[in-house]
Amino acid sequence: MLKLVECPRDAMQGFSHFIPTQTKIDYIQQLLAVGFDTLDVGSFVSPKAIPQMADTAAVLEGIDLSATQTRMLAIVPNLKGAVEASKYFQVHYLGFPFSISETFQKRNTNQSLQEAFDNVKAIQDLANRHLKEFVVYFSMGFGNPYGDPWNVELVEEWAVKMSDIGITTIALSDTIGIANQQSISHLFTNLIPRYPEIEFGAHLHTTPDSWQEKIEAAYNAGCRRFDGAIKGFGGCPMAEDKLTGNMPTENMVTYFENKGIQTNINRDAFEKAQLMATKIFV
Repeated sequence: MLKLVECPRDAMQGFSHFIPTQTKIDYIQQLLAVGFDTLDVGSFVSPKAIPQMADTAAVLEGIDLSATQTRMLAIVPNLKGAVEASKYFQVHYLGFPFSISETFQKRNTNQSLQEAFDNVKAIQDLANRHLKEFVVYFSMGFGNPYGDPWNVELVEEWAVKMSDIGITTIALSDTIGIANQQSISHLFTNLIPRYPEIEFGAHLHTTPDSWQEKIEAAYNAGCRRFDGAIKGFGGCPMAEDKLTGNMPTENMVTYFENKGIQTNINRDAFEKAQLMATKIFV
């Protein structure tokens, strides 16, 4: 079954102007009417690091979930953030950015890879105790711009370690838009059959001319969980000075619908959400 994950958090976090809390609540409320499997709504991170996310708790408290089956995900960069996120019934998923690149792990969360893996184990335990699900994002999962080691075998080694401690959802993240058809196909083709207990997702950043080949490669390789952001807004502010945009959700929806693949998207609600997005991100 296809799962579409909309990422307003990813769209907002690098935006230059602070988006008012009520505007965030209204936007997320509209997204909840669209029919996405999951919304990545915010992060419990230091406001000094990402000021845009300082009001995540207030946003969560302002959302009405009574008329939706969409589940909410919050990014947590460490155990402290996970403890905070776990206090909110609105949060179904905790998401941790684990980087295949040591340089990016330090840049993004100020942790070594070993420290980050220790956090993964601690957050996994916390999630189990609080009945939350846990998603590990493999940031720089398709390569990095820092000269750090990367190859398919290295990604597979970390997948083994995650499997060994019971991680059941891993999203391979193309943080800087470096992935191509070959690398996407190779990773998913090797990982999905080998670890049937893990749901592998695709969080693919992209340029306007390469989105379709990336989606097609991942889907044909067996991936059924896809992250995106309306209009491709956003990107990771910790990755490079120039952001590579998110995968445009509207492109994915059109692609899958043209293929006859069920998306569960309410088109009227989706169009209203797109209109809201164009007014917010200006």
